Amino acid sequence: MPNRQELIVKRLQEEGRKSAAFFSSLSEPELAQLVYSTGPQWRARDVLAHFVSAEQTMLVYARQVLAGGPGAPEDFVIDDFNAIEVAGLRAAPATALVEQFQSARAETTQMASAMTDADFDRVGRHPWFGQVPLEQMLKLVYRHNMLHERDVRRALETGQPVPPGDARPPAEVRTT
Repeated sequence: MPNRQELIVKRLQEEGRKSAAFFSSLSEPELAQLVYSTGPQWRARDVLAHFVSAEQTMLVYARQVLAGGPGAPEDFVIDDFNAIEVAGLRAAPATALVEQFQSARAETTQMASAMTDADFDRVGRHPWFGQVPLEQMLKLVYRHNMLHERDVRRALETGQPVPPGDARPPAEVRTT
């Protein structure tokens, strides 16, 4: 039976490949599809940009936790961070964003592959969930993308943004 490291590494690899393939397959009109009509009002391209910034940033915080640091700072404001980061990446071509995502995911996977079993129990601050073990942070890396990708697919299927109440993560993902 695979251990938690093998399972996490496998899921990071598989879900990273799926996300990269999905966003690589989208046309310019599909990338322009509005996904969220409240808050940041992100289009599919913005969700991809969010994947890049979130992955890169979580890698920094996970490495800090591995080195004995706290992870995300206490004063981290996730909505402000997302707005600034996505706006900064908005003009990048989708192909460049997919490449940046793949590179960041490869680094995350490499880090997880090099961790000891005890490393997965190290606790640090996640920007959304607070104090959690690195095991949970790494699972959230791919689960987070799966939830956003689900919303992009839904918006593309319907041609409409995801209704505001449906855009929140399910309770079991928010609390575990």
